[in-house]
Amino acid sequence: MTKPNAEDPDPRSTDPGDSPWVTLTKTPVYDNPWIQVSHRDVVNPNGGVGIYGLIHFKSLAIGVLPIDADDHTWLVGQYRYATAEYSWEIPAGGGELDVDPAVTARRELAEETGLIADRCRLLLEARTSNSVCDERAYVYVAEGLTEGPTAPDETELLELRRLPVADAVAMVLTGEITDSLSIMGLLRLAAERQAS
Repeated sequence: MTKPNAEDPDPRSTDPGDSPWVTLTKTPVYDNPWIQVSHRDVVNPNGGVGIYGLIHFKSLAIGVLPIDADDHTWLVGQYRYATAEYSWEIPAGGGELDVDPAVTARRELAEETGLIADRCRLLLEARTSNSVCDERAYVYVAEGLTEGPTAPDETELLELRRLPVADAVAMVLTGEITDSLSIMGLLRLAAERQAS
């Protein structure tokens, strides 16, 4: 697993020889505890001069797909401010760059669903929108589940839904689930199952 450096929002700077892009200037235009937005003057791979906006994420995107002995999973329903819509999703949250993503997956699962996982395996690693940001995402499968109390964040008003994994995959195919981490995780799991 490759982790971006929290101190340097440009992960390409560790080995600039790999990039055909040249950054002429980099100006931070917005910064908060979660993201930094910068404006860049660049030379593109074909030699053209232009601009580029880059969103640097100061955390990892972590999703977790809990699966119980009956092959059921849990989805979390919540209203998403950024998209102004209600969303059904796998449990997910932000993880610190210097913490093992599996630790964050277990924490988010417990906070949002009350479920404690005996086993947690990496299902996939992805880049959420690599044309404009450097966010790295990890989705885990959690098994060996026991129930405990939930402890959602202060900003979360959550609804839980337990359903067969096949029904959750069907929700992706019908467009009921639009969250990218959830789509990636559920379709990857379905593909793994079909291949085996």
